[in-house]
Amino acid sequence: MALFDFIRGQFIDIIQWQDDSRDTLSFRFPDEDKEIKRGAQLIVRESQVAQFVYLGQYGDTFGPGKHELVTDNIPILSDLKGWKYGFESPFKADVYFINTRLFTGNKWGTANPIMMRDQDFGIVRLRAYGTYDFRIVDPRLFLKEVAGTDDHFRLDEFADTMRSRMVSVFSDALATAKVPALDIATRYAEVGEAMLPVLNPAMTEKYGIELTAFVLENVSVPPEVEQAIDKRSSMAAVGNLNDYVKFQMAQGLEKGGSGVGGVGAEMAVGMAVAQQMMQQTGGITGQATPPAAPAQVTAAPVANGLPELLGPADVAKLLGVSEEDVMATITVGDLKAKKIGSAYRITRTAVEEFLKA
Repeated sequence: MALFDFIRGQFIDIIQWQDDSRDTLSFRFPDEDKEIKRGAQLIVRESQVAQFVYLGQYGDTFGPGKHELVTDNIPILSDLKGWKYGFESPFKADVYFINTRLFTGNKWGTANPIMMRDQDFGIVRLRAYGTYDFRIVDPRLFLKEVAGTDDHFRLDEFADTMRSRMVSVFSDALATAKVPALDIATRYAEVGEAMLPVLNPAMTEKYGIELTAFVLENVSVPPEVEQAIDKRSSMAAVGNLNDYVKFQMAQGLEKGGSGVGGVGAEMAVGMAVAQQMMQQTGGITGQATPPAAPAQVTAAPVANGLPELLGPADVAKLLGVSEEDVMATITVGDLKAKKIGSAYRITRTAVEEFLKA
């Protein structure tokens, strides 16, 4: 609790505020309907500012130190009262103490997604949260716009008041900066630092506070956008499509015992992804991201239930591709086959060699 020293008589002799709460932003000195005597002592400690208010009008502002309240020390308030002889007699005025120290680790976050135009995804919705540090730099503006006439304005009240205001300013700053969503998600520290010069003018002008740090801890996008990002990452990681198909085929054959139909079913999902990637503009080789090193495929034993000879249709079903693709592979010599009559036959050995290649 704050401790206050004041005379118990009719007049206030000493005005001071001893704060040990660590969460108070502004405090109105309790005058108990007493008047301030001429020559009263005003004590303002470090990280404090005292603001006089008379009949709703802002008077003098006092920084840290010991001040004697006489006419020469409070000229603005003298003018407001319009007294010819200044404070030759006791007077009444509200005295607010404002805490100017640094308040750290304050949380902010978007209650609802922010709509923004992104160069990669078009119109996209973003959620974000993080922390910020701040201090009060304009006591009068802070009292007017934030604390008001609250006699004990605390940090939790400030957090509730400022959360929506912070998000509003952040949304405007993000739209002005035109930072791509992918850059935000991978460069939190840089984006947070870049936001300070954009956020501070608005926060200082509107609320009288200055942000000393703005930390962006997380930015999330809708599930469908996450899937698009994951797909792009998968395309870059796969690299060579031929090696990817072989690796998937080897993985399916290692399970064994399920026959051609079973292995083909197991391969369906992997091949569907591969086909989708081939349909992308420019294919895998057209990506800007360099392909990753191809996966090393270890020769896997062919399932016992697999026939000794397979037709192109069987291999196509096994790989989850078209029979025409298999015939093209045979034509270029990647997959060895024997022509028996008018039909091609592929041996189990040829399949294993294809996997090893």
